[in-house]
Order: sequence, then structure tokens, then C-alpha cells
Amino acid sequence: MQIDIRNLSFAYGHKTIINGLSHTINSGDYLVVQGKNGSGKSTLIKCLLGVNSVKNGMIFLDKQDINAFKHWTKFGYVSQNSDGFNYEFPLTVQELLRFSTITKKSESNYLKLLDQMSILEIVNENINSLSGGQLQRVFIVKAMLNDPEVLILDEPTASIDKQNSIFFYKTVDELNKLGKTIILITHTDSLENLNYTHVLDMAIDLTTTISTKEEIEGVDKS
Repeated sequence: MQIDIRNLSFAYGHKTIINGLSHTINSGDYLVVQGKNGSGKSTLIKCLLGVNSVKNGMIFLDKQDINAFKHWTKFGYVSQNSDGFNYEFPLTVQELLRFSTITKKSESNYLKLLDQMSILEIVNENINSLSGGQLQRVFIVKAMLNDPEVLILDEPTASIDKQNSIFFYKTVDELNKLGKTIILITHTDSLENLNYTHVLDMAIDLTTTISTKEEIEGVDKS
């Protein structure tokens, strides 16, 4: 999927959050969106997912205006708090995945995804017994059930330790190598362990900067 952002602006009431952002995300890109809290990262994602209404002509998904777009299963989304899921509910990983799919998927589909995430052994465990790293991988599987073309990850390692974070990003890299477009949101300035193609820096003063991996590595080496 190609995502064209054309002079996107968005405000909550009289407070402008995004001002004149333009960028094209091509199929297979790995875009890191970074910036401090309040810089508009989550607002941008809500615009891309159609949660925030934008004016015609600002966002095109596969050359179709977002306001006419209907194929939302092409997006997979993993939020920082896993969509506010109640972890105290006595639900196994298998039950969660079985109930989450929109299209008809056989058991072998989500078992294959769990195996790909190296967590097949927890398929029958309760959600509330899992570690933070395991939970995030389960929710990636949940987001992947309908075979999306674009996977959006909103600060996915905020609540897990460094070792699990490294493994998590290796998993994301593998998905990107398989052709999934990745949009990763982070509030840190560290690009360590991220095999990105582009970085979008968003600042609270509404300025934005888009850089390629080559440009950033060139700055780091000078």
C-alpha cells in the first residue's frame, strides 16, 4: 500500500497539532515517527487510521482519498496499552486470537504466526500470566490475523525491558523483510536496533523533518 500525505494539517479546536506535513510512505517502507509527548505522533496515526477526520485531498491510500477508503483490514495496529485490554479477564492466548479475527482464519494461521513470533508454547496460557514482551508479541499476532499490508506500532516497547525490546525489534525487522510496511512511533531519539528506511521527526513547535537511513548514518559518521 502507498500512503500519500499531502500538506496535512490537523487541530483540536483552536490548537494546531500538525501543520503542513507531506510525505509518501511506499509499500515495504519502515518509517519511524519520533518526537516528545505532545508533538502530534498519536494524532498523525489517528489521521492515517481514519479516527480523526481530515479534509479531502490531505491523505491518499493507494491513490484513493481517505474519506472514501473502505479497506481498513489492510491496516494492523498495536497500541502502547494494547487497546486497553482487561488482562484480568480469564482469556487464553488461543481464545483471544480466535475471537479477534475479522475474516475466517483457521487455527493453523494463528499458530503459524505465534510460531513466527517464537511464542507458540504460550498458546494455552492466560493473558494475565504473560510477560510484557510476550504480550506485545501476542498483540502483533492479533494485528496480523487479517494479513494487513501496513503494521502500525505505537511505542510498543514502552513497558518491556531492553532484552525483550531487542528481540521485539528483530521480529519487526523480519516482518518488514516479508514485505510488511512498518510505521513505528517512539518518543525517544534512539534509533539503535531499528532497521528503518525513513525517520519522521515531529516537534512540539509543529516543525517536521524527514530523513532517510542513509542521510542519518551519514550525519553520524561525520
